[in-house]
Amino acid sequence: MIGDTMRIAVASGKGGTGKTTVSTSLALCAPGPVQFLDCDVEEPNGHIFLKPELTESERCVVTIPRILEDKCTYCGKCRDICRFNAITMFGRTIMSFDELCHSCLGCFLVCEDDAIARDEREIGLLEAGKAGVIDFVHGRTRVGEAMGVPLIKAVKKRAREDRLVIFDAPPGTSCPFVEVVSDADYVLLVTEPTPFGLHDLKLAAEVLKNFNKPCGVIINRADLGDDRVEKWAAKANIPILLKIPFERKIAEGYAHGQNLVESQPNLRQPLEHLLKELVS
Repeated sequence: MIGDTMRIAVASGKGGTGKTTVSTSLALCAPGPVQFLDCDVEEPNGHIFLKPELTESERCVVTIPRILEDKCTYCGKCRDICRFNAITMFGRTIMSFDELCHSCLGCFLVCEDDAIARDEREIGLLEAGKAGVIDFVHGRTRVGEAMGVPLIKAVKKRAREDRLVIFDAPPGTSCPFVEVVSDADYVLLVTEPTPFGLHDLKLAAEVLKNFNKPCGVIINRADLGDDRVEKWAAKANIPILLKIPFERKIAEGYAHGQNLVESQPNLRQPLEHLLKELVS
């Protein structure tokens, strides 16, 4: 998509770079209708900065198998097809492990004896509402839940087609990160000028290169560390779109749940200009 219906993912190779601070501030600087989707379902914190009024709550579940032993012939086909060892068999004892199941439904397809019934497992909650004029959606995984991707998919299904959508992606470069950026038109990579920041920025950029996704870099706390991030970005032909200084006021505002445009109003214009450049 292009123009006012563009989808922008704000991501980072590592946690703690200021990704959510940037994504929420961008949503507040949008010139028109905007939707904010917090896809960091293991630790959503966009609501701390946007303070939405949540009016919807939806229980999210995945389908899991329940073995009907009175029908099972112990052929082992369901066990053999499962790549995640969620079904195992010892002689004429068959067991399924709900927490290992990725809900691929392969076991249902190969069972010729109708010995598998559909059951469900709750993975978390999807909540939605409004933060002023911003449409807000986030997911919260159930405590102890190991898989966030199904809940991320549920959050992404709420993405609207008629407005700018900002995805707040989970940190890292694993499956949750890939799930979010796969549907983005552009990815903003938030980093910091440290060896750790550069290392994980390279990993994230490599993933995006494999997906042929355009991206740019925002350097947070830009006046700390060194210039190795900038040198690498120039060599990799990835633009530095914005530098956010290390300011005590920003840190104090963050501690009080304030976004960038509240704690540092002078950053509103650069953020508005960045959005204008991306969607034009």
